[in-house]
Formats: sequence, C-alpha cells, structure tokens
Amino acid sequence: MLILPTRRQLLTGIGASTALVASAGAYGFVIEPRHRLVVTRYAPVLPGWTHGLSLKVAVLADFHVGEPTMPLDRIAEIVDATNRLEPDLILLLGDYPSGPSVTTRKVPLVEFARVVDGLRAPLGVYAILGNHDWWDDTIVQTTRRGPVESQRVLEARGIPVMENIALRLEKDGYPFWIAGLGDQEPFLLRGDRRGRDDLPGTLAQVTDDAPVILMAHEPYIFPRVPERVSLTLAGHTHGGQIRFFGASPLVPFVRGKDLSYGHVVDEGRHMIVSGGFGVSRVPIRIGVPPEIVLLELGRTLPDPGPKATPGGV
Repeated sequence: MLILPTRRQLLTGIGASTALVASAGAYGFVIEPRHRLVVTRYAPVLPGWTHGLSLKVAVLADFHVGEPTMPLDRIAEIVDATNRLEPDLILLLGDYPSGPSVTTRKVPLVEFARVVDGLRAPLGVYAILGNHDWWDDTIVQTTRRGPVESQRVLEARGIPVMENIALRLEKDGYPFWIAGLGDQEPFLLRGDRRGRDDLPGTLAQVTDDAPVILMAHEPYIFPRVPERVSLTLAGHTHGGQIRFFGASPLVPFVRGKDLSYGHVVDEGRHMIVSGGFGVSRVPIRIGVPPEIVLLELGRTLPDPGPKATPGGV
C-alpha cells in the first residue's frame, strides 16, 4: 500500500532541503574560497630526473585578485604561508586579475605585485601569464599585442615573466631547466585561435640533458608535450571550482583524459594541475579549496645499473 507523506512531513522535508542548499551555498560562496587555504604536496617519481637533485618547488596559480574573494590581505596570507614552507623555487602560473563577474571592487595589479614581491626563495620567483592577464587588459585586446599590465607590474618588481623562454638553473651543483610557455588562449575575439605559446621553440633552447620543468597556464597542451619534459605544471581550471567524488563535472575531457586537477600520468609523461586560489565566472568553490602546491622532487626511478655488453662476461 502506498503511504503518502503528511503535510507536516512534506514541509519538514522541504525545509531541511532548503537549509541544506543554503548551507552549501554559504560554504561555497564564503567559507571555501575566502577562508580556506591548504598545502597540497606531491613527490612524483619522474623519469629523466637527475639522481641527487633534490628540489622543493612552491607552485601558485590563479590568484584572480579582486574583492571580495581575493583582497590584498588574502594575498599576503598566501605569501606568508608560502614562505614558511621554505621552497627552493617559486613558480607563478598566471591569471593574476579577476574578471567583472566575480568582482565588486577591482584591486590594482600594481598593489598585487607589491604584495607578491614578498615571496622568498633562494633560486628565485618566476612567472608565466594566463588567459585573464590578456582578456582583462582592454588595451591589449584592441591592439592584439603586449606586454600586458600583469607582465609590466611583475617585472617592475623583479619577477621575470617567461613567455616561450627556457632558463637553466642549478641546485647544489645539479642543473635543471624551467621553461615557461606563452598563453594558449590570449584573445577574446570569436574565431581568433592564435595562441602565444611556442612549445617547439621553447624546448629548442634546452641545450643539455638536464631535467625540464615546463610551466603552461592551460593544461590542454599536455598531449603535445614530449617525453623530454620531466614535469608539466598547469593551472587555469581551478580544479573545476566544484568537485565531487574526485570529479570536476564542469571541465571537459581532452582526448579522453581528465586534465582538470591533480597528478596526471599519460604514457610515461607527468603533469600536475593546481586548483589555484581564485574564482572565475561564479564566485564559488566547493570540494577544491584554494591551495599552495608543494613539489618535493628528488625521488627517481631505480637506477638500472650498467648495461650488459653483448658477448661480454
């Protein structure tokens, strides 16, 4: 026999559901994006990594500075938390300004650069640009050429912005390369698919067999990255901003691969996609709190030892 709920039970259920939705909304709009900050650690075993090279890298992505979600004091909190980790190297993965849909008050990028100038690492702080660094610069969108404001204010503070540049660094006498790509989606004009990225030209600057860490704002280039690159770092997706049960429903797969968040391994190649800090389009994050990514590199594949010589003893 079918038993229908009473009016009181029905109203109680509706009230409970409404309260649950309101609580989730308050958490997603206020708590997670504005007040949570986590450190996500990775220690991947990377093919081609030099034995003996131990490197701690802090990766900061997608600040999207602007009130109410990313005011200057929030940036200062992230800077202080990063410095306490004592990284050897700090890499910034782009998207420094915030778009109008999530901003009630813009924060000048020159002020953002002043605060991130407090980042400290013995091997330096290096940056690339993201799509919003281009999209939110109205002059550049009209002229179709840079440099964008983000690049100008960061470089004025001594933070190099790498656009299709590879740079050789050393840690304890062991060399490695960092390479930064230009943005893959810099222009808003419909039908303009021109990217600023030049993957072959960037990797052509690598002149030895030391490991390469590649910075690419969007993860979509990963299927084209050769095995020569030990690790690709990306942001852009914000982990989907809404993530349930390890999945980001708002981020489409690329060639059948989920490139939305975390450590991605494909045919022996490695990429780590940061969930970043900020928000875009809607000011909400659920299930993917703002994060500092900390890479602890130095674990290597087992040394196979000397190769046997055919016919030898």
